[in-house]
Amino acid sequence: MATPQTHGVGGLTFDTSKRRWPNEMNVLIALVIIVGIFELLGQLMMGQSFLFNSSGRSDSIFNEQRLRIIVLQVSIVGIIAIGVTQVIISGGIDLSSGSVVGATAMIAMSFAQMGLVNGNPNPTLALGPWATDLPVIVPVAIGLSCGLFAGVINGALIAYTRIPPFIATLGMMVTARGISKWWTAGKPISFPTESYRVFGDGLMPVFIFVALAILFHLILRYTVYGKHTYAIGSNEDAARMSGIKVGRHKVLVYTIAGMLAGIAAIVLSSKNLTAQAGMGTMYELDAIAMAVIGGVSLSGGRGSILGTVIGSLIFGVIISGFTFLRLDAYYQEMVKGGIIVAAVVLDQWRQRRAAYGA
Repeated sequence: MATPQTHGVGGLTFDTSKRRWPNEMNVLIALVIIVGIFELLGQLMMGQSFLFNSSGRSDSIFNEQRLRIIVLQVSIVGIIAIGVTQVIISGGIDLSSGSVVGATAMIAMSFAQMGLVNGNPNPTLALGPWATDLPVIVPVAIGLSCGLFAGVINGALIAYTRIPPFIATLGMMVTARGISKWWTAGKPISFPTESYRVFGDGLMPVFIFVALAILFHLILRYTVYGKHTYAIGSNEDAARMSGIKVGRHKVLVYTIAGMLAGIAAIVLSSKNLTAQAGMGTMYELDAIAMAVIGGVSLSGGRGSILGTVIGSLIFGVIISGFTFLRLDAYYQEMVKGGIIVAAVVLDQWRQRRAAYGA
């Protein structure tokens, strides 16, 4: 039995046996277990390894192609999930990010088109010759501005009109999806310039995702912004009484989430070499699921970017695993739904356990 140790003023004690490891460790263990399940099923059903190299090559023990697919297919939604994580930690929710991606992709791509395709005028020209072959900074700045604008509106509605986040962001979701369809009457926009294609080329989406994840992990962990975000999500009234400008901070949180949705739109349209009105559909739910699976509490005040990154990898492993086993895509949706519900149930159980001091 561990001996209680004195700590702090007044002889307060704590029992070292009740120390808990980080929630991220639980998520990482879940990731390892899921990989192990697919490894076992692969051997039993396919006679192949899921993640490890079975081709006899000696230069790598891992299946590099599958690893590449896993990280690529979660990187763009993962960028959105970084912003959604901050929103949920602050006690809110954002249902608009997928639609903001769709609208931003359409608008940004309109300013990123080539004038000529194989010597002929671009057949998908959206705005006219004046908007072709522009410096890459133009569509990037416009895309970021669209995301920021949507985030500011979300934050202002929630902070200053006291509309519930669910309703405010739902309204933005519908509005942004309508804008994406209206922009070119539903027609796709294609043939971006070479400089714009860089953002989606090769593993660039992964590098952008990792860089943003590291940046915002450090910001949440070590800056006043991060401390205020957690404080508001834990107890908004107490945060307000302690001097935190709650309304202003909420606007900032939603603005950052909108900006990250704008970045995701730029990367997505660059990777696909086209922008379509339906882009980003259901991305907001996948992003929320990544955050929840990663240990972010829907009640606010708890979670981390690191946990969300691991949660995104769990998503990627599940999708890739089902493809590896040659199972129909709709099974993925059913399993993802079950995992989301299980993660929320686990979070509620942890909160009740903590409340009763278990």
